Amino acid sequence: MPMPTEERVSQLIAGLIERRGFDLEGVEISTVGKQTDAQARVTVTVDSDASADLDTLATLSSDLSEELDSVGDFGETAYLLEVTTPGVDRPLTAERHWRRARGRKVRVELRSGAQPPDPGGSSRFEARVGALEGDTVALVLGGKQRPHRVPVALADIERAVVQVEFNPPGALELELAGGVAPGRPEPGRGVDEPATTTSDTTTDAPTEGIVE
Repeated sequence: MPMPTEERVSQLIAGLIERRGFDLEGVEISTVGKQTDAQARVTVTVDSDASADLDTLATLSSDLSEELDSVGDFGETAYLLEVTTPGVDRPLTAERHWRRARGRKVRVELRSGAQPPDPGGSSRFEARVGALEGDTVALVLGGKQRPHRVPVALADIERAVVQVEFNPPGALELELAGGVAPGRPEPGRGVDEPATTTSDTTTDAPTEGIVE
């Protein structure tokens, strides 16, 4: 029996994820193991305004396993279900991403033809994310030494990715950003690991959650 597509799995689980208070950020299906005992890996990335702990993700993983097993799209094929939160290198592509990244440092690349927020500045720069108002985000430039806040239209941003920080930001810099978004980790702690839980699932056996 062929594997269901990523789009099909997304359609099957989107409603349940929304009811649990999460946003579905993506579904990826791959194969792990050798050809003779290959197993499907289904990675579901979710996010929410509040931070998700491993217990919450484990409960969600169990609910998703039951949902996928009930429709039978995987047939008798065992699959590894992985439920995870976004990694730090996830591009900010939606308004909710910017809202949840408040207080974090980002690497910004403006679209072709957009004017840099600082006169004579580059179209590629680092900034700290401030408040989002409508379709405009406040970015704090200048780092610890010369922090100042400028508005930038989201339509002018081609790409933006949160950066790993090993040192805390300056007090004024963070104040201009409006602080860190509620439920989000403080910047300056080093590598930000996503919360992840996995479970091996078959259609004729109950889900057994394994927290990594």
